[in-house]
Amino acid sequence: MARYTDAEAAALYDVPNPPGPDDDFYLELALRAEAVLDVGCGTGRLLGRVRDAGRTGRLCGVDPDVAMLEVALRRDDVEWLLGTAASLAFADEFDLAVMMGHAFQCLVGDDELRASLAAMRRALVDEGRFAFETRNPVTRAWEDWHGRVLDAVDASGRRVHVSYDVEALDGDVVTFTETTSESDGTTMRVDRASLRFLDVDELDAGLAEAGFEVEARYGGWRRESLAPTSAEIVTVARCVAHGRTRLR
Repeated sequence: MARYTDAEAAALYDVPNPPGPDDDFYLELALRAEAVLDVGCGTGRLLGRVRDAGRTGRLCGVDPDVAMLEVALRRDDVEWLLGTAASLAFADEFDLAVMMGHAFQCLVGDDELRASLAAMRRALVDEGRFAFETRNPVTRAWEDWHGRVLDAVDASGRRVHVSYDVEALDGDVVTFTETTSESDGTTMRVDRASLRFLDVDELDAGLAEAGFEVEARYGGWRRESLAPTSAEIVTVARCVAHGRTRLR
């Protein structure tokens, strides 16, 4: 198997996932906040756009992937940290926290989900907001992933294929592989991931337990009303006040 490094995979990430209406949705929220926390920030695209738009407040990106952060670290005007949502140690420091790119669905286990939501709540000031999206399980998006192939050109100019195969569906958790191959079909890298598909009731129960209340819920990036068959469940949750103020 030809070797395709973590750094090469990270640099390729944004090619088949270019900025879209989801980026614009989170950008609009971030431009109205004083301090923004992006959990699962990946290569740092969102916070880079926020800074480029002229925002001078605190911007912090957190991601568990070292290679992704190496790409993000090309910018030195944003704070970058290696870690997971559950490992966050902030307290009353941000007005807005986001998890975009379906990063929320990577919180697979009940304990991980509970700890992550609690840490997000601690990181936010009273009345702070947490925005994220998850695919609607009713639409069974994973059925369209199996056998899907995308063509891309990596940072070195090499043309590659990125293909997806669903391995397992276990309750509300889908496990799949992403295979990067050369144009002649030679496999260069295989990555495996699991995503959890929660419905609205399950999402709301978890949010309420952590100290959030749903402020807005959409079925798309242009703030369409959520319908039973909407592809996305886009949530903006507000922290329930506990009498805490921002530490300065």
